[in-house]
This record gives sequence, C-alpha cells and structure tokens, in this order.
Amino acid sequence: MINPDLKLNPKVFEKDIEQFPTRNGYGEGLVLAGEHDENVVVLCADLTESTRSEAFAKKFPKRFFEIGVAEQNLATVAAGLGISGKIPFISSYATFSPGRNWEQIRTTIAYNDSNVKIAGAHAGVSVGPDGATHQAIEDIATMRVIANMKVFVPCDSIEARKATVAAAKIWGPVYLRFAREKSPVMTSEKTEFIPGKAEIFWESKKPEVLIIGCGPILYNALVAAKELEEEEIGSVVLNCHTIKPLDEKQIIELAKKYKAVVTVEEHQIIGGLGGAVSECLVKNYPAPMEFIGMKDVYGESGNPSELIEKYGMGVGDIKKAVKKVLKRKK
Repeated sequence: MINPDLKLNPKVFEKDIEQFPTRNGYGEGLVLAGEHDENVVVLCADLTESTRSEAFAKKFPKRFFEIGVAEQNLATVAAGLGISGKIPFISSYATFSPGRNWEQIRTTIAYNDSNVKIAGAHAGVSVGPDGATHQAIEDIATMRVIANMKVFVPCDSIEARKATVAAAKIWGPVYLRFAREKSPVMTSEKTEFIPGKAEIFWESKKPEVLIIGCGPILYNALVAAKELEEEEIGSVVLNCHTIKPLDEKQIIELAKKYKAVVTVEEHQIIGGLGGAVSECLVKNYPAPMEFIGMKDVYGESGNPSELIEKYGMGVGDIKKAVKKVLKRKK
C-alpha cells in the first residue's frame, strides 16, 4: 500500500491525477529561492522558456543573465559568481549542460567548490520527438563521478520545486535533473523532502523485493508494485531522489531484509542509479539485482510513452524484472 506517513497524493492511482513536467517545479523553486535570498541569481543558455527560468527572469530581471548559446561560458561565468558570494543557478538542456560543458563544470565549478547549481532539463528519452541528440541519458553518471557534486533527481513537479529550494540552501555544486514531458504528481505539499534521505512510497504487507527508482519513471514502479500485489507478489518501492550522497544506510537495511533488488531509471543502466546502488551493495550486502533503464543504446525520435515501452522501462518490464530477480533469489 501507499505509505500514509509520507502524505503522498491520494489520487496517485486515479485516472484524473494531475500531471506537470518536473521542469515546472524548477521554475517555481527558482522564484521561491530568489524571494528567500537576494544572492540567488539565474543564468541561461538561450532556453529561458524551455527550462522554466522565465518566471525568475521576469520577477528579478537584474538578477538574471542570458548567456546565449555558449554553455562553456555559462559554467565559467557562474563559477566566478559562485565564489563571490552569489548562489547561481545555470540551466540548459542536459545534453548541453552538463553535456557540452562538463570539463568547465568539473574544473571551474567543482574543483573550486564554487556554489553553483546546475539544472539539466529535457533529460531521458521522454524528450520524445527531439531525438537522441537532445535526450540526456548519461548525465547522472557523468555528474555523480565529479568530486564535491551532489545529484538530485526529483520524481515530480512538487518534489522538483522542493529540491530547487533545498539546493539554494546547500553550499557547493549541486546537479538537478528535470524532464520535459508531463508526468503524474505523486507527492503533495505535505510530503517531506530531505536531501540525502530516500523515502518508502509503497510497502506491501509481505514484501519480497526492493524496487528503487528516481525521477518521473518512479510512477511506473508504483503502478507495477500495485499490479504485482494483485498477483500476490509483495514489494517495497523506494524513492531515491538523491543519487549523491546516496542513502546507503536505508538501502543496505532494506536489501538485507528482502534480499532482491530492482533499480528503475530513465537513464543508462551503466553508471546511473543502478550503478550507485550496486556499488553500495557489493561492498556491504551483495544481493541479486536487475536493472531497468537504457541498456547501452541511444534513444530516437518518437512519442514519449512509446519510447519508454520500446526501451524496456514500462510497467510490464518492471514486473518481469521483479519476477526474474525473485527466481534468482530463490
């Protein structure tokens, strides 16, 4: 059942559940952060509307900087602001930032522990028609490997807003990952968001497997858990919105309890959430694992929901992975 303690959206499994892109939450969070602290500034690379930086630009025009199509400059200008007392947020499509400017992020921002927040929008294959060149499916891996970098992957628009506000209050570099497509709002205003703390969204009466997910694709994990329950297969679904620092304590405790793990992410299974979880478990409590995500391939142009199914990230794929890992467990 859905965890009542977290005060999630009561309509989580209903057809009329509200849907908004997680990037909307980023835009709302920027305004809130800007109202709270006048040192918050926002920079964009000619994608102000698409990245939802527009509301901040209109409310605080003197604290908004349009850098243009120059992602390397975007990072280096922000690095200077970040070591000068400002709290800069930089935003672009994730394939360009942190894709194109990764070296500048590493050397000018993270190496100097500059207080910069990097927002990567349009991540995952659910970008849809824009195709492989605009579908960031490697960004979690490339960002979590950077020293000093924290990595947040919010599951819905409300959590994205909370993650953005939280990032402004944390010293040092933070990467925030957002999607383009509308997705179900699973959480509520009362749902707690604590950086570095994963939350149990679903828990069966007799769980047999741990499902760990991040980002909007977590909704498919919840639906899969509900359908598996009807087949008398119990599970726990963990929302791991913080990939770095990973909530290792809770992951280890749950892995010891259920002895089978499935990770779910809209990202390459190499180096992302699945990689982080497996690194944690291999040195603490090795357990059978299955990985849902992009399997060493690029995406393509298409309808977002069809792409999710084509690349094995649908509800049915998660259920198959659960049954497979349970066979290995036995």
